[in-house]
Amino acid sequence: LRSLGLPEVREARAGVSFAGGLTAAYRACLWSRLASRILYPLASFPATSSRDVYDGVRAIAWDEHLGVSSTLACDVTGSSAAITHTQYGAQLVKDAIVDQFRERHGRRPSVAVRRPDVRLALHLEHNRGSLAVDLASESLHRRGYREPGEQAAAPLKENLAAAVLLSADWPELAQRGAWLADPLCGSGTLLIEGAWMAADVAPGLLRPYWGFQRWEKHDAALWEQLVSEAR
Repeated sequence: LRSLGLPEVREARAGVSFAGGLTAAYRACLWSRLASRILYPLASFPATSSRDVYDGVRAIAWDEHLGVSSTLACDVTGSSAAITHTQYGAQLVKDAIVDQFRERHGRRPSVAVRRPDVRLALHLEHNRGSLAVDLASESLHRRGYREPGEQAAAPLKENLAAAVLLSADWPELAQRGAWLADPLCGSGTLLIEGAWMAADVAPGLLRPYWGFQRWEKHDAALWEQLVSEAR
């Protein structure tokens, strides 16, 4: 992430944080070879009880993120004293959001597990909850260069293959004209990732789907500018 020019990059438990707003977040989505997900934080609140979580989620101005006809989904990780089941946590988030919409508009968004308009991520730890928008909605290892159905044939995820190559200093070796060989290449993930690194191709350039494109805060002009630069 530092190599992408993102500011205030800090390691954290099971992740990395950075600053820079939507521009930095979009750049990480498009260019990070290692990340699985890019989460855009919305709020942090106590999670000692179910009511804490419900109230913390409901306090967010959801009109800024969803429309009444939008679809949503929520993934939950971790646990708190009151919430030890991830499905229950996801239900609390959904209830808080739809209750706010019903009160304000008399209508509510619906849940869509696959490719919702907005995918949320709730993390529970030390009796606190952190809610974020999962910008890509699907794991970033899905680059888009495989035909549908081919993904299952690749036992090595693309971002893990990229991590192996970075650990081996492949980008520097490639710049010096080195060769990359994989005699047991299988579906070719290491070789494809290595070729994309050597050619400086943005790993997200071919992805057909980005979850943030139906998010109310999506800046289409900014995204197109970054994609054009990458092309």
